Amino acid sequence: MITPEAVKEMALSFEGTDERQHVDRIAFTVKKKIFATLSFKNKTLNLKFTPQAQMIFCPPKSDVIFAIPNGWGRQGWTTINLDKANVKLVKSALAEAFKLRKAK
Repeated sequence: MITPEAVKEMALSFEGTDERQHVDRIAFTVKKKIFATLSFKNKTLNLKFTPQAQMIFCPPKSDVIFAIPNGWGRQGWTTINLDKANVKLVKSALAEAFKLRKAK
C-alpha cells in the first residue's frame, strides 16, 4: 500500500513536473503533457504508457496494475490500485511514464 500523498510527492520530484487539476483528479505534466493523474478519493494512479510499456508493466489478470478497460487503455493508459501497490512498483511506473512523455 502507498498513500496518494506519497505518490504526489514522488511525481513532483521529477524535474520539470507541474501539477494541475484535471476533472476530479490531479494531473502531473511534463512539457505540458500529462504523464499521470491521481485520485485521492479512489486511491488510484493513472499513467500514460506506450502499449509496449503497458504490456511489460501489466501482468495478466492483475488487480494491482492494469490497462484502463476502454479505448484509453488501448492507447496505453494504465491504472495502479494504490491500496495494493508497493512503493517500488509505483516509483518505477511513474519514472517510465515521465520518461516516455518527456521524450515526446
